[in-house]
Amino acid sequence: MTGQPRRQVAGGIWALAIAMGVGRFAYTPILPLMQQELHFSDAFAGYLASSNYAGYMLGALLAGVIPWHGRRALYYRIGLTASVLTTAAMGMTHSPSLWFALRFASGIVSAFVFVLASAMVLDVLAARGKTAWSGLFYGGVGAGILASGLLTPLFARLGSWQGAWIGLGLFSAVGAVFAWMWVQEGESASGAGKTASDSAAAPPARWLPWLIASYGLEGLGYIVTGTFIVAIADQIPGFAGHSIWVWVLVGAAAAPSCILWSSLAKKLGFVRTLLWSMLLQAAGIALPAWWSAPGGFVISALLFGATFMGITTLAATLGRQMSPNRSSRVIGILTAVYGTGQMLGPAGAGALFSLTGDYNGALLGAAAVVLAGGCLLLTGLRYDKQRRDRDNALRQH
Repeated sequence: MTGQPRRQVAGGIWALAIAMGVGRFAYTPILPLMQQELHFSDAFAGYLASSNYAGYMLGALLAGVIPWHGRRALYYRIGLTASVLTTAAMGMTHSPSLWFALRFASGIVSAFVFVLASAMVLDVLAARGKTAWSGLFYGGVGAGILASGLLTPLFARLGSWQGAWIGLGLFSAVGAVFAWMWVQEGESASGAGKTASDSAAAPPARWLPWLIASYGLEGLGYIVTGTFIVAIADQIPGFAGHSIWVWVLVGAAAAPSCILWSSLAKKLGFVRTLLWSMLLQAAGIALPAWWSAPGGFVISALLFGATFMGITTLAATLGRQMSPNRSSRVIGILTAVYGTGQMLGPAGAGALFSLTGDYNGALLGAAAVVLAGGCLLLTGLRYDKQRRDRDNALRQH
């Protein structure tokens, strides 16, 4: 990779690692540390997680409707800075009210960074004919998760759960320098028009509501595992206090997954590939309910990590292909619907955990929701077939 696309992708990787991998998901590995020391309930943990996802939903809605007028880079950098500050500030207070406010604010700015970075990076890649690189860009979330999983125990040894938040904030501040410099406002969405490749690969815009509904169900289902997998694993005797490694496996599987799913989509079609990824994820979410042992959690973590960011990559790329002249708006709508599901999932699951003392019902319910979202994609499989038929006809000529 050379030139502007290389810098855009590298900066975008850092941006998603900071705002998403750390800013949003560091709560998952730090949660058991907070519960051990502060003794708050699973219901409270779920509500605190949902405050972040409520902010994410609001931020995505705003990002999708604000007329940026060439100022996407400015607001992206503001969001990036705020993400670093809200992460570090979580370790500077014991006030539950401030935690809720900080997680809510973190959700808003992480959505801004995700939507604006996605729009700017994907527009440049589309204009340069490098859309296959989108998988590298979205791999930044997995890289951030991997980093948070590896660094949390180190920072926690220096200062318990507070040290973990502050240490990850400092790590994010370093990465933000590169994310700030390298992601620029390049070719606009209107300038990066729909290519022949895009037209061949994407369903028509009228199919977009099916994609939006499916992606919303994905957000509702996946986030139960995305929030609680480490806390659930921490209760399994076989982990003996080392449940953090479950999150490391999630990040390790997530980092390369986006480019792999993107490559597969080029061969099988985006809709078909998105369907398969959701089916695999549903199996991974449900697995610990059937096999409550370290082996079950390891496989669950790998399946979850290998799919959840791949699904985001496929959905965002597909949405942009279907409406390339409104990339910020379409990605914002998708992210807002996804965020609505994320807001509801942890609160409901946490309340159910506290009520029943058992995680299995919530895990199976979450898996069923993702499965239902996958079923909605069946309506679009014919578009993948039409694309392959067109490709075959072109090759014959």
